[in-house]
Amino acid sequence: MRMDMPSRRIVSLALIASLWGALSAFSRLPDERQQPSAPAAAPAAPRPPAASLTRPASPAKPTGADGFIQRWLVLEPIRVPGQLTEVAVRSAVEKDFPVTAAPWPHDGDTLKVGENDLKWHAVDTLNYNVNLYHFAYALNKPTTNVLFWAVTVVNAPREMSGVRLAIGSNAASVWWVNGTEATALYNDRQAVIDDGVSKRLTLKQGANVIRAAIVNAGGATDFCARFLDENDRPIRTLTTTLTGR
Repeated sequence: MRMDMPSRRIVSLALIASLWGALSAFSRLPDERQQPSAPAAAPAAPRPPAASLTRPASPAKPTGADGFIQRWLVLEPIRVPGQLTEVAVRSAVEKDFPVTAAPWPHDGDTLKVGENDLKWHAVDTLNYNVNLYHFAYALNKPTTNVLFWAVTVVNAPREMSGVRLAIGSNAASVWWVNGTEATALYNDRQAVIDDGVSKRLTLKQGANVIRAAIVNAGGATDFCARFLDENDRPIRTLTTTLTGR
């Protein structure tokens, strides 16, 4: 059916009005680009202190009944690839993230490692071992693919020759006594008492600096350490402090 001119004009006007209404409604839709950004994620809630660790409450702490060293300065964990071979561990502790005991750290000191400011924490363990998983978890720090540094000062009442440093770690670890490497463990392992034992060495009368690096790939992580005398018996007459040299 053919439409006359007035009818065509009416249809055209109706179509224009309809399109104009749709455009007006569309223009009133909110512009996503002008919407406020989502709020930043809230910081992780604080966690309770590690159940197996406490803050030192005395200037010095004797070694335990079985000779274990129970007072340490521990640095917050450093993220590493988590490989536990000798080559990978050596690279992490000697090239990528070397941390020396000089200048001597103090509780609460921070250390710049890469782009992160990491803090030293003084801890006493209630057990024979230091539970690094508890330590890191309580601080909302990573526990997987990490490197921990720990230092302490062992005070000997006299010069002791022919002694050995005996350690266990989960997982790999490297240990130094007075700046000289004493023993090391590699690959994935549980912390077994006296798993790694150094060659015979001499503890000086007075302060002796013990330094350790522990690398964990995942799961639980801890370490233990003590000195054995010339007859491989635990030495119980040592004390530990965190005052440095």
